[in-house]
Amino acid sequence: MALGNTVTSASRSGTDEIATPTQLTELLDAHGFTGRFDRDERELADVHRARTRLRYVWSLERDAAADEVNEMLRQTRALPQLVRHDAFDWHLHASEDDEPLADRILSEASLAFVDVIRTDEMTRLRSCGAPDCEGIFADLSRNGSKRFCSVRCGNRVNMIAFRERAAAGSA
Repeated sequence: MALGNTVTSASRSGTDEIATPTQLTELLDAHGFTGRFDRDERELADVHRARTRLRYVWSLERDAAADEVNEMLRQTRALPQLVRHDAFDWHLHASEDDEPLADRILSEASLAFVDVIRTDEMTRLRSCGAPDCEGIFADLSRNGSKRFCSVRCGNRVNMIAFRERAAAGSA
């Protein structure tokens, strides 16, 4: 999700938050992503394409998402394996550490999508309900009622609605 929300239309800054290899490195470091990093413009362009593809899967219905995820797993030659590194306990990696970064991102995100599709929870993958935000999020709330990608978006929409009600009441 963090990668998907780095696009200009979804980012907190209103800019592409991985516009440079340095910004990409900072994002990967912040999320403990390991393995090969080329830190060049080609890798950045590949990650931008991966980000677009992941945001696309987010918007698909279950059967179409399954087809797309299967294609990503084939293309990246995913081979899931349990690994433990740094401060992380056992977890899944889907590709070797020396594979290209964009392929590793797609294969590991595909594994997460597999669980969502398998448990029939695609409706939990949502776009922000704020009209001026294209953020994406996974609704992990118990009752599945989350509408916004962040508290900031929810507060902003609620404040606008409050002001509109107040203005209508004073008219």
